[in-house]
Amino acid sequence: MALPLETINKESAREKSIRHGHPSTLHLWWARRPLAAARAVLFAQLVDDPSSHPDRFPTEDDQKRERARLFDLIERMVPWEATRDERIMREVREEIAKSCDGNPPPVLDPFAGGGTIPLEAQRLGLAAHASDLNPVPVLINKALIEIPPKWAGHKPVSPDAEIRGDWSGVSGLAEDVRRYGQWMRDEAYCRIGKHYPKVKLADGTEARVIAWLWARTVICPNPACGAEMPLASTWWLSKKKDRPRWIEPVIEGKKIRFEVRDDKEGPANPPKQGRGAKFACLVCGEVTADTYIKSEGVAGRMGATLLATVAEGKRQRIYLEATPGHVQAAAVDRPMDVPEQELAEDPRNIWCVNYGLTSVDRLFTPRQLMALTTLSDLVGEARTRVTVDAAAAGMQKGQASQYGDAVATYLGFLVSAVADDMSTLCSWRTSHGTGATRSTFARQALPMVWDYAESNPFGGAAGDLETAVVSIGRTIDALPASRQAVAGQADATQIELADGQVVSTDPPYYDNIGYADLSDFFYVWLRRSLGAIYPDIMTTILTPKQAELIASPYRHGGSKEKAEHHFESGFVETFTRIREGHPADFPLTVFYAFKQSETDDIDGTASTGWETMLNGLMEAGLTVTATWPVRTERAARSIGIGTNALASSIVLACRPRLATAETTDRRGFLNSLRKELPKALRELQQGNVAPVDMAQSAIGPGIAIYSRYAKVTESDGTPMRVRTALAMINDVLAEVLSEQEGDFDMDTRWCVKWFEQFQWERGAFGDAETLSRAYNTSVRGLEDAGVIKTGDSKVELIKPAALPNGYDPVSNVRISIWEVAVHLSRTLEGKGPGSGIDSAGEMLAHARSRSEVDDDTIKELAYLLYSVCERKGWSESGQWFNNLVSSWSDLQASARAVEKRGLNVLKPAQLSFGADYGDDGRKADGEEKLF
Repeated sequence: MALPLETINKESAREKSIRHGHPSTLHLWWARRPLAAARAVLFAQLVDDPSSHPDRFPTEDDQKRERARLFDLIERMVPWEATRDERIMREVREEIAKSCDGNPPPVLDPFAGGGTIPLEAQRLGLAAHASDLNPVPVLINKALIEIPPKWAGHKPVSPDAEIRGDWSGVSGLAEDVRRYGQWMRDEAYCRIGKHYPKVKLADGTEARVIAWLWARTVICPNPACGAEMPLASTWWLSKKKDRPRWIEPVIEGKKIRFEVRDDKEGPANPPKQGRGAKFACLVCGEVTADTYIKSEGVAGRMGATLLATVAEGKRQRIYLEATPGHVQAAAVDRPMDVPEQELAEDPRNIWCVNYGLTSVDRLFTPRQLMALTTLSDLVGEARTRVTVDAAAAGMQKGQASQYGDAVATYLGFLVSAVADDMSTLCSWRTSHGTGATRSTFARQALPMVWDYAESNPFGGAAGDLETAVVSIGRTIDALPASRQAVAGQADATQIELADGQVVSTDPPYYDNIGYADLSDFFYVWLRRSLGAIYPDIMTTILTPKQAELIASPYRHGGSKEKAEHHFESGFVETFTRIREGHPADFPLTVFYAFKQSETDDIDGTASTGWETMLNGLMEAGLTVTATWPVRTERAARSIGIGTNALASSIVLACRPRLATAETTDRRGFLNSLRKELPKALRELQQGNVAPVDMAQSAIGPGIAIYSRYAKVTESDGTPMRVRTALAMINDVLAEVLSEQEGDFDMDTRWCVKWFEQFQWERGAFGDAETLSRAYNTSVRGLEDAGVIKTGDSKVELIKPAALPNGYDPVSNVRISIWEVAVHLSRTLEGKGPGSGIDSAGEMLAHARSRSEVDDDTIKELAYLLYSVCERKGWSESGQWFNNLVSSWSDLQASARAVEKRGLNVLKPAQLSFGADYGDDGRKADGEEKLF
């Protein structure tokens, strides 16, 4: 069935900012799909579109009404709050059961990862099955879907548990995790708390330390100097406007000490010089080579110096200078039994190995290793305590032991949370409101961090044990635990479907993320804490690598071809097995997010990841029957800030290709694209797919056409490559966007053509005049309209940021779609009074009162201008138009609110055009019309 994409997209994007109780806070995993998107896709996968039942819905109106009812149900179930609303979830489960004749199928995700799809299947009342090759996601899925139903309704066994009568759901399990987690924290503090001292403040009082800020060091290579060089990338501590803080290095001979400053001058330039690992010595000024820093790191000669200490104040951070006592507190002996497994030499995702951080233990200071080994040992001790207390509470011996294992599993995740917030790859966020640490995995990589923040696990902020315990408890509390489920370890290429399992999955994205390589960071600690509980899952020293279905050349001797073959052959094998065992009554659904990013001379822009994945699906005998572009990433994620980064996944609904499928040639395929793609693209635009995602979103309906044929042949009879098909889809997309230009008024069409040539730069007045005659407009009229400015025989479009405040589409005599679009962009992106969504919504409400302005046409213009910017590499300008469409649903909602209030919007007929124009808007000489 179809989906109400706008609501799903909005809730999916919103969900990324929800922390308390969200499953993503249980254990970090990369590229999770939002719960809202997975829930909606599963519903659409199992519930028939009304058009499938002409006996019940014989007319289009009947189908439309039924579809509206289903849409309403989906819109009510996708918000995060609906997951705790049993009334809504019961209605959803009943709808699924009705569509499946009372017997909904079990759901399998063979690439379960962070567990979004299996969890939402369980929430929808389905039998959920999750499998993954990697032990870390297997444990995550056990914690999400397998363990909770076994202990639903059980009271907590901790003697310190809260006294209350209702322990419904898994609240009892959550309470025990909190209590034994708190015991771990208190016990850890007794054992190692002396190594985390408080600081003395100027008034004689003491305060807890939140973090110690360190810079790595090397010895200056200048033989005449030999000073210890701090490798600091910034001297800033806090960029808060009213309380800036920064470090000033004070050079005393060849020694350097660091003072904390609080004036608004700001610090001097840091030692780091541009990109790479080049640093200036503060004593002699010599700049090191990148190779020198690497060689010192590899040789183990890289040290660290304490720059400052961050303490807890009253609603603020207190920045203090380093003291010998705090330096000494960190100088603990390195524990003997720490994980020393080597990190993968993955040049795409793991860069710290180039500087000597080649094994897991080297990512941590001795004090951090002491804390993590202590916590790992305490997981085992807590497991024993839970087992004893469970037996004392009346559980049978075997059941008590199993309960101890269950609670210990979540406590093992506590160690992962602390490790993520407490490594030497954590940095200090100077632009954060009060200042905070940035976790190890702020992005999907292990980068090199020169000045790092060492969190205090007893400090009450990021990295704090108590905070992590509370977070895990909230997540458990919110789990559905509604039906028994299974999570196990399996190679997807060897998967066998059983008992009518329906597949919904989110497979790896070609070479985007090295899941196994990155997850070793957590696996070594989980294995240390939980290996005795899950010996069958944690048999290997590190996570399995060779069978992982990603295209990593370094695992294949540096060969991209071999890596691609491994990925594609694995896809074909996996989906062939799925196709052979999949029930015919239901489609299988595949989430995929990979931006087109490669260009060649033959086919133009394409994507090896998309090509390989799609080719694998089709070689497996599948055809794409429906596609849904679903916005699944929040705009502020680290990799997307300031860029037009991909923000959507394409969900592909697939079925076995018909045995009677026809063949066609290049011309036939192109004719089908030109006939069918325009309608699909308009539907995508109406769904507010962001312009940055349009090229990828167009792949869905385009490849649906391609994949329905048994074969598409070139003029010489050879099979058409998927890459060629993708390039043709792109070409038709460009044609459709260009054809939409015919919907624009003449002023707008002139502006588009001028923009394509000059962007915001100046062009010759004569060229502008010539172009204006071609579009039956005039340079003077465009200048009067306020979209261009002239001077020195030059003409230029006015940038959105340079447009004046106070624009009112109603009182503006000469109006164009271009003018409305750029003013909306300026208002959306501006700051201060008269800016933002509400102001832009009011402007849109005013514009709607003009017959010349149409919402869809404004969006079409934004799509076209974004495509121009992307083609020409104008990323900054492209961002204006991408953001305009991305904010469209909020803009429309704001505009409707204005209209509902009955704001007094002037009509064009009420305007006085002045002496030069008549009441019809035509100039006195009749040559030019204003609107």
